[in-house]
Amino acid sequence: MVHFHREKFVNRGGPDGGDGGRGGDVILEVKPTMNTLSVFRHQFKYLAADGKNGGPNNMSGKSAENLIIPVPPGTLVYDKTSGKLLGDLVNAGQQLLLARGGRGGRGNQHFATARNQAPRTGERGEPAEEFTIRMELKLIADVGLVGLPNAGKSSFLAAVTNANPKIADFPFTTLEAALGVAQIDDENSLIIADIPGLVEGAHKGVGLGFAFLRHIQRNRVLIHMIDGLAEDPLADYTQINNELALFDPKLGTKPQVVVINKIDLPEVRDRLPAIKKIFSKAGISVMTISALARTNVLDVLKKVQELLQHTPVEESTVATEELPVYRPEEDRYEFSIERIPEGWKVTGKGIERAAAMTLWEHEGSVRRFQRLMEKIGLDDALRDSGIEEGDTVFIADYELEWQD
Repeated sequence: MVHFHREKFVNRGGPDGGDGGRGGDVILEVKPTMNTLSVFRHQFKYLAADGKNGGPNNMSGKSAENLIIPVPPGTLVYDKTSGKLLGDLVNAGQQLLLARGGRGGRGNQHFATARNQAPRTGERGEPAEEFTIRMELKLIADVGLVGLPNAGKSSFLAAVTNANPKIADFPFTTLEAALGVAQIDDENSLIIADIPGLVEGAHKGVGLGFAFLRHIQRNRVLIHMIDGLAEDPLADYTQINNELALFDPKLGTKPQVVVINKIDLPEVRDRLPAIKKIFSKAGISVMTISALARTNVLDVLKKVQELLQHTPVEESTVATEELPVYRPEEDRYEFSIERIPEGWKVTGKGIERAAAMTLWEHEGSVRRFQRLMEKIGLDDALRDSGIEEGDTVFIADYELEWQD
């Protein structure tokens, strides 16, 4: 604020314009109850609030509240332009500072000098930082359920947890990965992720393969669900493992519990000895369950718990203590000049920022901007380029008339 002290019997009150408040930061924070990024399909732009204006009597404006955006555990945040990883958000309450709020503009109290005791000079607040991020989700779970569509993964998750996934007797019922907590006993529990059914070519993105396979990278142990009604159960098993290994070689080495599902059906029970024999010849140990009837499901959980005790936590599943913070590069008063039909266009982060912070309605602020142009050599550069009296100079959203 540009303001001068007013008080009875005080003829010449000094400058007492207060500063503007700081703008709010934009922060991502892990919210454990979230398990999807679907909310970001409907809202694309997030804007932190501005600080309040400064007031008279050297009163500073109130700083804005930070904008905190909740995200699920396992969110990877990238700068969309550069592709740089900005943060890997894993633990509850973990935060990533995306953009710092700009400082408020200074009031005219800061520009008083011995030679200029009544400055009509002030600043606007810093321009907002604006950029685009890309987010990916890798669910944080001990165990991942994998298998072809309709193998019974969602039925198993519903049987052992309080999760309520959509279940139906046709492929591709599950379109989003779901999480559930399975309680083995009073002291032990497992976090299980139901990964939507994979298809041939998933490692190339077929059938949303990329979106599903990346969740499995977080899992320490896999439950490989086989449909007991499948025409060739061993071929189904091999197909899924091939897709895992082609997407990420590490996925092919994760411990697996192979489970034949739907043994409650008579036709499955009839062919079960033959299925076991086929897998046994291939050197693969299998377990049998009925997710619908909840037969043997606890045995599977106990087997998984046993494998987890002997499977170390991979480094990639552990959050680092310090997250990278996105900050724009330091302002540098580098500029470029371009001759356009309407006049002259000046571009450069520093000069555009200074123009945005200038209070053009106050003569003192305009003179301050002119001094800055001289200081960084923009005046001389424009003269050398051939600018003439009355030409228009465009700096960001501002049009200035050149006067020598």
